[in-house]
Amino acid sequence: MDTRPTSDRLRETLFNIVAPTVEGSAWLDLFAGTGAIGIEALSRGARMVHFVESSKRAARTIRENLASLGIKEGSEVIEREVATALRMLDSQAISCDFCYLDPPYREMSDYEQVLGFLSQSQVLKAGGTVVAEHDKHFDPGDTFGSLWRRRLLRQGDSVLSFYGRE
Repeated sequence: MDTRPTSDRLRETLFNIVAPTVEGSAWLDLFAGTGAIGIEALSRGARMVHFVESSKRAARTIRENLASLGIKEGSEVIEREVATALRMLDSQAISCDFCYLDPPYREMSDYEQVLGFLSQSQVLKAGGTVVAEHDKHFDPGDTFGSLWRRRLLRQGDSVLSFYGRE
């Protein structure tokens, strides 16, 4: 009840858009909740997903979901605050093709913090895409350092903002 999962329809829309580039890609699923986005990426051929979730209960759910689907390789559940996990991944030279962030909608400052960090770090590969899910009544902004919004997709009460490097 504490998580707000991405709707099936929005998830399907997201993967219809990124489908041609998912195979063999690496993902970062921030504020992962149940892990639905990262698990969908793995099911579509992503080679690696780093799930970042600070809630012990939600992290346990991600692990249980991965186990129930028989996913034993290509994933890592990082049970930490997102800011800490991003610094850790950056220091380990981990880089991803896609970064999906879906913080609790009431935590609007998380968008600026995460997008700002990703614009300066090597966690997002050159040519990589950040997808931010947010409420239709909130706009995280068009630019964050070297990241700029390339696409905005509204669906119901949710919006997906797609960012890439300039």
